[in-house]
Amino acid sequence: MNARHAAPPAPHTGAASEGILAKLRLDSKTSEPYYQQLKRQIQALIDSGDLPTGSNLPSERVLAEALQVSRTTIKRCYNDLRHAHLLSTHGRGGTQVQAPQKIHQPIGKLKSFAEDMRERGMAASTQLVTHDVVQDRMIASIFGRPSVNSFAKLVRIRLADGQPLAREVAWYDLALAPPMADWDTRGSVYAYLQEHCGLALTAAEQTIEAVMSSEAESKAFNYTAPAPCLLLKRKSFSSDNKLVEYIESTYRGEAYAYRLNLTP
Repeated sequence: MNARHAAPPAPHTGAASEGILAKLRLDSKTSEPYYQQLKRQIQALIDSGDLPTGSNLPSERVLAEALQVSRTTIKRCYNDLRHAHLLSTHGRGGTQVQAPQKIHQPIGKLKSFAEDMRERGMAASTQLVTHDVVQDRMIASIFGRPSVNSFAKLVRIRLADGQPLAREVAWYDLALAPPMADWDTRGSVYAYLQEHCGLALTAAEQTIEAVMSSEAESKAFNYTAPAPCLLLKRKSFSSDNKLVEYIESTYRGEAYAYRLNLTP
């Protein structure tokens, strides 16, 4: 780990970099590494709009000299922000704030995450966290079932092009779909429900709201502190109007945009 220095005063630099440098402060009295302090502060400037899309950031050398830290510290910070799709590098154009990835979800078709990503030209993958059979009074209430009813509960991390995009928690009514207790989570859940449970999901209700990431979500998205996210809640119904699936999907706020096409 790099030796720590006393946090320097605001540096004097050229006009192009002075704006961001004046807002960055390193605290040598905390255990948080410098690169994480910088990552958190730059992300906050991006989220607040103080660093809009297309803004140029100082080079690794300039920022390292101004803050009196090693270039390795700056490189690690910038690499993490690029990994989160917040920054991009364009050769001589330098490092810039990247426009958020637009993941648009249209109305009118119930589809799996993999189908949605494929239509966007992105490679979808999933990391299974847990797959359990549970009894949950609150979930039973959502389904209109007795509190002793059992549900299949899946917690999964959804990735697009290898990057975590969403943390999804899904519940399935085992009174309607018993095979879901043993589903291996491969392939489309909707195809599995139809082929193994005899259930075709024909309608859904979905809401969206702004939230701050929970501890589990921050861990999934590699956040060092709670950050804005979008929470999508969806109820999916069978052809006879029975609630089969309830999902809560939390999407990274900086990588997800929601658009609806409206007509007068």
